[in-house]
Amino acid sequence: MRSPVAGIITLILLFVVVIVGYSSIFTVSQTEQALVVRLGRPVDVISEPGLNFKAPFIDTVISIDKRILDLENPSQEVIASDQKRLVVDAFARYRIKNPLRFYQSIGSIQAANIQLTTLLNAALRRVLGEVTFITVVRDEREGLMTRIRNQLDREADQYGIQVVDVRIRRADLPEANSQAVYQRMQTERQREAAEFRAQGGQKAQEIRSKADREATVIVAEANSTAEQTRGAGDAERNRLFAEAYGRDPDFFAFYRSMSAYETGLRANDTRFLLRPDSEFFRFFANPSGQPPAAPAPKQ
Repeated sequence: MRSPVAGIITLILLFVVVIVGYSSIFTVSQTEQALVVRLGRPVDVISEPGLNFKAPFIDTVISIDKRILDLENPSQEVIASDQKRLVVDAFARYRIKNPLRFYQSIGSIQAANIQLTTLLNAALRRVLGEVTFITVVRDEREGLMTRIRNQLDREADQYGIQVVDVRIRRADLPEANSQAVYQRMQTERQREAAEFRAQGGQKAQEIRSKADREATVIVAEANSTAEQTRGAGDAERNRLFAEAYGRDPDFFAFYRSMSAYETGLRANDTRFLLRPDSEFFRFFANPSGQPPAAPAPKQ
C-alpha cells in the first residue's frame, strides 16, 4: 500500500506542476501585442494572436493595444501669418507600431497621449502660423492637415508610434473677434445693399425718363402723321367736292342740302326756328331746289 506521505507529496508535486504550467503560458488577443520582460529587460515581442509560453515567475507579459487609438486635443489658440488669432479644435488617430520602443521611451497609453498632445499643438502652431486665416478656413485645409500629420508622425516615430490621421474639426476666430467680424461684415453688406438700391433707383429713373421721352416723341410723331393724313384727306375731299361741283352744280347743291338735313334733323331733336321760305328748306318745296315762281299779277 502507498503510504499517506507519498500521496501528499504526489499532490504537492501535481499542484506545483499546475502552478508552473499555468505561469508558463499566456494568450495574446486579436487587439493586442505583447512584450515579454525578464527581470526588467525586454526579451521578446509577440504581435500575432494565440497561445504563447514564457519562463514562469521571472518573465512578465505587458499587453500593448495595437488598435488605432484616439487623441482628443483641447482647443488651442493659433496665430496665422496675417496675425489673425484662430481657435483650432483638432484630433489625431495613432497606433503603436513598435511595442519595444514604445515601452522603453514612454511606457503607457496615458503618457503617450500627453506627449502626443504637446507634439500636436507644436505642429499646429508651426504649420498654421505659416499661412493666412483664409487659407486655414477655406482654401487649403486638407493640405494643411496632411502637413501636420506628416510632421507629427516624424516626431512620434521615436516613441514607436505611427500617426494615422490628423483632422481639424474647427478653426474659427475667437468669440469676441467673431462678433466684431460679424458686425463689420453686416455693416459692409448693408452698405453694399444701400449702394445697389441707390444704383437701381437711379437706373430705374433713367429708364422711366427715357421711356417718357420716347413716348412723347412717338405721340408727337403720331399726331403729326395724323394731322398730315387728316389734311391730305380734307384736301382730297375738297378736291372731290370741287370736281363734283364743277361737273354738276345742281347735284352738288342737292347733296350738300341732304347732308345738312341728315346732320340737322336728328331723332327726337327736330326743332328749328326758321322762316318757312328759308333757303334751308328749298328742296322741300321743289325737288330742283329752285324757288317757286312768283304769281302773275292780277288784271
